[in-house]
Amino acid sequence: MSSPSPIGRRRGAEADPATDRLPERADVVVVGGGLIGLSIGWRLAEAGLAVAVLEKGRAGDGASLAATGMLAAAAEHEPGGDALLPLALESQRLWHPFRDDLEAASGLTIDYRREGTLVIALGRDEVERLRFRHELQRRAGLDVAWLSGPAVRDREPSLRPTVTAGLFCAEDHQVDPPRVMTALRRALRAAGGRLVEDCAVEALDRAGGRVVGVRTAAGAVRAGTIVLASGAWAGEGSLVPELALPVRPLKGQSLALKTTQRSGRLDHVVWTEQIHMAPKSDGQLIVGATVEEIGFDPTLTAGGLFALLEGARRAFPGIEEMSIEGVWSGFRPTSDDDAPILGEALPGLALAVGHHRNGYLLAPATAAAISELVRGGALPAVAAPFGLGRFARAGSRLQRIP
Repeated sequence: MSSPSPIGRRRGAEADPATDRLPERADVVVVGGGLIGLSIGWRLAEAGLAVAVLEKGRAGDGASLAATGMLAAAAEHEPGGDALLPLALESQRLWHPFRDDLEAASGLTIDYRREGTLVIALGRDEVERLRFRHELQRRAGLDVAWLSGPAVRDREPSLRPTVTAGLFCAEDHQVDPPRVMTALRRALRAAGGRLVEDCAVEALDRAGGRVVGVRTAAGAVRAGTIVLASGAWAGEGSLVPELALPVRPLKGQSLALKTTQRSGRLDHVVWTEQIHMAPKSDGQLIVGATVEEIGFDPTLTAGGLFALLEGARRAFPGIEEMSIEGVWSGFRPTSDDDAPILGEALPGLALAVGHHRNGYLLAPATAAAISELVRGGALPAVAAPFGLGRFARAGSRLQRIP
């Protein structure tokens, strides 16, 4: 998602006093300083490689700081998602050591919360659709419990009495994106990696049939491997037009509210059919997010914000007493089949793009997979199905292979 709107900003990652200098050489150059790029860069630097992460703006001001931070393998599972589920569950499992390593490396906490996620129904029609979702989750072997309306309200007394049923996803946890991004910046640098901001990559350098470096306005960098992790912008095609990457922006608007003793609060992430609400330990309640296919248009709209507020109020009346602390829009990096694109695309060029709305969930598995590819020459089995080769060319567009 894009940089927070100037109309109202979510708090960002802690700023460093200066950006690192552009090196002349590196083992690995990562193009894109968001969650995925920094996670990959940190893990590779931790393994002893010379790493430079290049970001065209400020690290995290794309999807990473606009996101909610949900790690929702079960709640996100939907029809057609069976192929992605093994990777999602593996990454959910990896989040525990990833969190421990990140907090130890950075000296910071990332507000990892384990209360679980509630997916709720309001009214008879929604109950039937929730039953369908539960059956889908049950067939997939996910740890999800059906709750009656009173059982939901036992867990979250501030919800409306009209909540008629719910699903409890015990393993669907959450983190706080600004804290994660600050921790990743520190961890990367502590491991010897460089983060160069305001440094747009203008072209790839090639020699002998390989990608061997990048060119920027500040100079060129030679590298053994380039990792493209530029989020929704990866599909623009200016760096590797021959790949025609099937990645596009999917806009979302979100807002932050401030809970008070009078308004009440939530302890779990709560999903309705319209919105999701994620309570943070600092008292913020993040409400997100609209889904808009309108390209790179960051405009905040009355209709979008009204939909968020009305969707939240329908389940949690206490929001009427809360102040609005920030509103923003952003762009999910979405592939044509809503799954990430991972692996080698050209000799010397690896891809880590297209994570849709699952960037935070999939960050540990993505970092592990690309690290294994760079260091060992192949993706792990759980990530292997997500290469660019699953798409076939049809004219000038890539199409999903059935």
